[in-house]
Amino acid sequence: MPISWRSSAEVFAQLLRQRGFEPDAVRDVDAAWDAFGEFCQIEVDGIERPEDDGDGFIAQWGRWHWNDDQPSLSFGRQLAVTGAGGRDDPEWQPEYWQVDLQLVFAEDPAWAGLDGLGHQDTGYDFDEIGAPRAAALAEVRRFIESCPPLAAMWRAEPIRSELTLEQAD
Repeated sequence: MPISWRSSAEVFAQLLRQRGFEPDAVRDVDAAWDAFGEFCQIEVDGIERPEDDGDGFIAQWGRWHWNDDQPSLSFGRQLAVTGAGGRDDPEWQPEYWQVDLQLVFAEDPAWAGLDGLGHQDTGYDFDEIGAPRAAALAEVRRFIESCPPLAAMWRAEPIRSELTLEQAD
């Protein structure tokens, strides 16, 4: 049964809690990724169709000013919310919302090369829920494991985390 896009962050939080973590105290990247993978397989109501990029996911990493430039890894699911009315307007666009789990790490020489990877994300993936999305999630995991700084971060314990649902730019 599909969930409302408005409750999507709470559903992700419940999946984290099932694995023994509060959303603001995730200490295991594997558990967070497993919860994220399960979350990405749940149908969401009130969003655009898959062929219109209504539901996608992304992994991002780097140092951002909003977390004091500490090394971070985040898992995000972007939803193109249909909204009420307005579809007859030729200028109509969906609203984009993102459920994002950000994991923040202490400094460590193992990921000193994080800033030099050339890119800071995997790009959005819009594969359909089910086997195609599971394969895409597995490919992201393989990519992260192939980059030594990211792989080291994956095996480390985050010092803090935050789960948000925010309107994307």
